[in-house]
Amino acid sequence: MDNKLTFGYLYDFRNPLQWRRPWAELYAGILDFAAWTESIGFDGAWVPEHHGAEDGYMPSPLIALAAIAARTRTIKLGSAIALAPLYHPVRFAEECAVLDHLSNGRLEMAAAIGYRRREAEAYGVDFSKRGGRTDEFLEIVTRLWTGETVSFEGKHFNIKNASIAQVPARGRIPLYIGGFNEKAIERTAKYGDGYFGNMDIVDLYLDKLRAAGKDPASGRIRIQGLFVMVAHDPAQAMDELAPYFHHVNNTYGQWLNEDRGSTGVEGAVLKPMSLQAFKTSGILSILTPSQAIAMFREMRAKVPVEHFMMMLPPGLPPAQFKPYAEVFAKDVMPAFR
Repeated sequence: MDNKLTFGYLYDFRNPLQWRRPWAELYAGILDFAAWTESIGFDGAWVPEHHGAEDGYMPSPLIALAAIAARTRTIKLGSAIALAPLYHPVRFAEECAVLDHLSNGRLEMAAAIGYRRREAEAYGVDFSKRGGRTDEFLEIVTRLWTGETVSFEGKHFNIKNASIAQVPARGRIPLYIGGFNEKAIERTAKYGDGYFGNMDIVDLYLDKLRAAGKDPASGRIRIQGLFVMVAHDPAQAMDELAPYFHHVNNTYGQWLNEDRGSTGVEGAVLKPMSLQAFKTSGILSILTPSQAIAMFREMRAKVPVEHFMMMLPPGLPPAQFKPYAEVFAKDVMPAFR
């Protein structure tokens, strides 16, 4: 197996009330940090998407990615993830194609159907139909990226003679698809270039590739480890970082609990809890560099993970996070070059 494993950070651009800063200042600081990570060897900058969140979770990932593209030269960038049912496929295909050229071919998108009913309702989308809508979306988008003129009549989209001039130079933009349940992973195997998500779903993804008549070895896998940190002094790092990751845990826990019955995430680990309970829960995994290297090697012995994504925790000034990123770049990444 190729020993190379790349690493990047996810930026949700949140601005929680308890640490709120002027929005322009917040955005500028995160863009500075993303550009700086490129200079020390990180390989990816990823932007997720949610809507109507009190803490300002990024609702416009493509705009944020365009800003990151303008500040960087080599790192890959993309959504992690884009909420496919909330986009018109032609508009999405066009904007991604433009962004791919603006970034000189560095765009790598990830999409999924989403799990919050209130977001779909805010966009006038039937939450119960988001799977079928996403299937049509994916077919239209991927055909447009190849340069095809697309006419399509479906249950959700009716499109006549759509095309884009800015066809990606690579033939299509790499598209990873995420999800939690069997139907979502069937969609990933059918339409995606790879899977984006959690280690405990990877075996199902490889099974679905086989069922679709595809070679499992061709499956590209990206893992999110938003609660993984590396530090020389894990106890000290826990004291400093836990409040910020606690906010992440509690907001995701609240959102995942909203529509458990219809989203297939009933076994979700994240649940709202006190800061002290969070510190002792094991959810935030703060490893020494040697422990992290061992974990990544064990991960790759099981499946061919190509990229691992951590996060800049919301609320924490990026300058305070830089020492942790430097430790990771200096003491972990060289083992996977």
